[in-house]
Amino acid sequence: MERGEVVVTERELIPFSRPYRSAKELGNLAAVLASDHSHGDGPFTASASSRLREITGAGQVLLTTSATHALEMTTSLLGIGVGDEVILPSFTFPSAADAVARTGARCVFVDIDQATGSIDPAQVLEAIGPATRAISIMHYGGMPADLPSLTSIARDHGLPLIEDNAHGLGVPGLGTAGVLAVQSFHDTKNVHSGEGGALLINDFALVERAEIMREKGTNRSQFLRGQIDKYSWVEWGSSYLPSELNAAVLDSQLAEFDEIQRLRHAVWNRYSSELAEWADARGVVLMDPPGGIHAAHLFYLLLPDWSMQTEFIDSLRAQGVQATFHYVPLDTSAAGQRYGRTLRPLGQSEDFSRRLVRLPLWAGMPESFVSRVIDATRSFVPLR
Repeated sequence: MERGEVVVTERELIPFSRPYRSAKELGNLAAVLASDHSHGDGPFTASASSRLREITGAGQVLLTTSATHALEMTTSLLGIGVGDEVILPSFTFPSAADAVARTGARCVFVDIDQATGSIDPAQVLEAIGPATRAISIMHYGGMPADLPSLTSIARDHGLPLIEDNAHGLGVPGLGTAGVLAVQSFHDTKNVHSGEGGALLINDFALVERAEIMREKGTNRSQFLRGQIDKYSWVEWGSSYLPSELNAAVLDSQLAEFDEIQRLRHAVWNRYSSELAEWADARGVVLMDPPGGIHAAHLFYLLLPDWSMQTEFIDSLRAQGVQATFHYVPLDTSAAGQRYGRTLRPLGQSEDFSRRLVRLPLWAGMPESFVSRVIDATRSFVPLR
């Protein structure tokens, strides 16, 4: 049995995702509870932050309670507010738009490049106007967005780039192209702490304000470093600091990052190779990262037409396999229409969303489960 595999019964429902269990997580938690320091900024916070700096290459890392909170920090740190606009993909998680809408700024939704599921640089360029204050991007599925084009556009127009790298931890260059970037450690991610996130800061001029914002608007971080003798309220902030218990779990996961990635890539590679002939024969498009670069965060396929998505998911479910769709484009949502606008109908995002199905993928997924998913996928016959 592979390290990290779980013992299962043959006909157990194959879940879409299962959180990884690291070897030292219980020991780390016990150490925190025995230390009388379960609030934030303890030794596990420091260790996990150091590991993240090493993995990402980011200038500074601040652990947060979620990637959503890290995204909120990005718009606040950049001074985005009423009357401003932020360009972002419609095909992304709502947190990216929430971070903009909460400031009173407007979301400008643009389309994606279907080769990656990430933002289309040509539409970003077209969407830039006098009210534009930032460009927010996501590396969908851990596949790099077109960073050469996007960084060039941002530089030429003097706009900060925000990277949502929730899917792409460990992919070289991701998390360091933007002024600010975020990571997610929700338990569906490759590395998790149950709930959690991180803010990656690549402009050191923003570090001090980010520390203050994260610590309820106080300069407590400076106090803990011995730089001041008392701490006080300095400016607006919130409670964005995770507990040492979350950090202890995260640190144990990051210590096994290479093994987690090896296990996930093994599953991804089997799907890619063993479903290729079936997909080609049935007009199905398999996830095909440009240059083969990805984080093995997910594996998706695009069905030939919209009508098949629900049929395919139901077919797999009947065979004990939990597959799922992904984002509904934000511009079509009630909140997206209230807080955002588009230049035109975003057909690529809608088409991608309505044809996409994600297959189960998690570290330690038994070989027998992978085989069952492949067999169930190959057996799909559309009703029409």
